[in-house]
Parts: sequence; C-alpha cells; structure tokens
Amino acid sequence: MAHAHAVAGAYVAPRTATGIPNGKLGMWIFLASEVMFFTGLIGAYLVLRMGHPSWVGPEGHLSVGIGTLNTLILICSSTTIVLALAADARQQIAAVRGYLAATIGLGALFVLIKIFIEYAAKISHHILPSSSVFWASYYTLTGFHLLHVLGGIVFNLVVLSSTATPAVWAHQRRRLEWAGLYWHFVDIVWIFLFPLLYLFSR
Repeated sequence: MAHAHAVAGAYVAPRTATGIPNGKLGMWIFLASEVMFFTGLIGAYLVLRMGHPSWVGPEGHLSVGIGTLNTLILICSSTTIVLALAADARQQIAAVRGYLAATIGLGALFVLIKIFIEYAAKISHHILPSSSVFWASYYTLTGFHLLHVLGGIVFNLVVLSSTATPAVWAHQRRRLEWAGLYWHFVDIVWIFLFPLLYLFSR
C-alpha cells in the first residue's frame, strides 16, 4: 500500500503501480463515466430536436443574455481555480484560500441565477417540463448540470476547509487538483449546453 509522507517539510506524492496517484486516477475514471452520462443526454436531445420541427412551441425562448452571463461566470470560475492551483505551486496558502473562495462564490452565483431568475421566471409563466419536448429536455439537461455544479461547490468547500492549517494542507493539497479537474468538467459541459439550448434551439 502506497504511503504519503513529508520529508524535510516537503510533500512527497505517493507511489503507485500506474505512476498516477490513486485519487487522480479515480477522478479521471469518474469523469469518464460522467462524460458517457452527459453524452447520452445530449445525444437524446439531438435526436428529439431533429424529430420535432416546432421545437420550442408557443411558450417562448430562453434568454440568451442570462445564458451568456452564466457562461461568463463559469469561465471566470475556471480561471480562479487555475489561479488557486498556481498559488499552491508557489506555496501561498492565503492566495489558495482566496481563489478557492472566489470559485465557490462564482459557482454559487451561477446556481442563484439559474434557480431564482431563470427557473423562477419560467415556472411563474407555467412553463414546466410537461409544456413541450423542448422544455422537458431543457429542465433535464440543465437540472443535472446544476446538480453537478452544486457537487463541485461542496467539493471545493471541503478542499477550502483543508487550508485551515499548513499541517493539514500538506497532506490534503492533492485534493485541489482533483477538485480542479471536476470543476473544469462541469464548465465544459455547460459550454456544450449553452449553444445547444440557447443559440441553436430557435
């Protein structure tokens, strides 16, 4: 069994049979399964889209402005988590905390806009998954993505809590890379959903 230990205060990565830390390998395997999950959902969306000429229906369209805003928010959050990783490489724990907090805050802003502005507006106008095939697809795709954003926020909060003391961080810092991989995946999924739902559904 591989062990991680500190030598002269420096973190030494655990040895593994594959040359890749077990946690990182596990995250890649998990993300591969998530790719297949979202590929199936997007594929089903495309099949339904091609089979329904009057796609959106009389209920209205999505706000491109809101979708663009949320896209920019997630792109910014990807930047902040990259900056957190760079700060960790320089052993600047305070900067890691700041950039992680910014990533969490941007993720939370995305969630708030999605739920309390976008979803709330649609529901107030009685636009529900049962309204049409498009809206069923929209709520399904964005709903699952929203759950993944919430999961990423929780993951980042766990990593942030590990920065409380240098001693704890020395043994937990590798989780920052795993959180970064997951967060980038969430952002990439949205990059696909935004044009499919907001730009090409008309």
